[in-house]
Amino acid sequence: MLKSVWVLLILTMGLTGCAFNSVFVNYPSQIAPYRQQLSSDAPTANINELADNISGNDGLLYAQESGRIMQISGDFTRSKTYYQQAIDAYQAFDDKATVSASQLGAGASSILLNDNAIPYRGPGYERIMLHQYQALNYLFSGDTQGALVEVRRSNELQSLEQARYQQSQKSVQDMANGTIDAQITQLSQEAGTVTSSFLNAYSYYITGLLHELANEPNDAFIDYRKAAQITPNNTYLQQDLVRLAKQLAMPQYDEFKRRWGDAVLPTEDQGQVVFIVERSFVPEKQSITVPFSIDGNWQTASLATYQPQRQLLGESKILGLNQVLEAQSIANIDALAINALKEDLPAALFRQAARIYAKYQLNQSSRSNNNQMNVGAIAMQIFNVISEQADRRSWLTLPRQAQIAREFIAAGDYNIGLNNSQNVQITVKPNRTTLIWAIETGNRTRFYSIII
Repeated sequence: MLKSVWVLLILTMGLTGCAFNSVFVNYPSQIAPYRQQLSSDAPTANINELADNISGNDGLLYAQESGRIMQISGDFTRSKTYYQQAIDAYQAFDDKATVSASQLGAGASSILLNDNAIPYRGPGYERIMLHQYQALNYLFSGDTQGALVEVRRSNELQSLEQARYQQSQKSVQDMANGTIDAQITQLSQEAGTVTSSFLNAYSYYITGLLHELANEPNDAFIDYRKAAQITPNNTYLQQDLVRLAKQLAMPQYDEFKRRWGDAVLPTEDQGQVVFIVERSFVPEKQSITVPFSIDGNWQTASLATYQPQRQLLGESKILGLNQVLEAQSIANIDALAINALKEDLPAALFRQAARIYAKYQLNQSSRSNNNQMNVGAIAMQIFNVISEQADRRSWLTLPRQAQIAREFIAAGDYNIGLNNSQNVQITVKPNRTTLIWAIETGNRTRFYSIII
């Protein structure tokens, strides 16, 4: 009996091939050194080590992380390459019409091991942000048309994710029980006022900004309005809507003017500065593990969750212009991540129930004929405990929060700083837009700017 147990375990492990990146070693601990490096002078140290995992089970996730690390470091060309690998991986998931042998293996392994054996396919908000960040790669590389292609794809995905979520709600209701309800309530409290993972005001804002910079004000107005519906209290968004409604002589102008005040239009000697500020990192998933016994056989159940969040980030202060400019939140990416987990919870619990049943059957088969515990049964129970790991995978180099600011100022050179960062020089030209992208990672803030 002992021999058959070990043969079964070896076969189970072999089903997923060599790609065991997160099956027994939790993902946050793997990515932690790379997040720490982003606060150092060598943000891309060991990047090849990370990128070497792109061919594995979690390859899509490692491609996203590698692309983001190179982007933060300012290497938009290499970032573009890694992001394209992630985009191709998502497309491969979409195009796969039949279940391959490798998928069958991963499915069988996830029943006996844990959800980390399932090839990683990120939640909708990660895929949306992937195209948004690829658009910024194109923009800061001087390719505005390439950037527009990516943001249009980002917008399309937001609509598709919303439709997919609405279709899934019936199954959520059918599986409702006390455990699901308790976890959903907790995650809802942590997410605050954000109610979905697929509606991202940050992505809509970037899309609107790129349309405006490409002299497509009508399209810009549509996307700014979508962003304002998600984040209604952002005064920069409000002023963008008033300004465009005024410029385009839209019927909404009088209403917007009454609600938010009239827009300030630039003079001939002024240029525009637009700030995108990204702060900190999204939180990592934690795990809840509950031991229990069925007919004397020990089992464990593990689920991913998020701990209560730290204090909210304040508005960033931008120094060095005519006056202190305060950036305001456009999106809390951590809330999107929490909602994504909440939306996936019913499916995760379904897989957990199937795994508990399968492991219970293995425990039963490992007993001797007289129902006494033998060495095989003990080995099986130890394996059950150590193999049960919550799926804590997620894109961990994303920012925790995105903020925006905008102002028309006289043309010239300015030394600007963000909060307590070192100053950098930017140039403002008449009737042009200077876009400044500030990325804060730990105690380090990096600035990238482009004049459009």
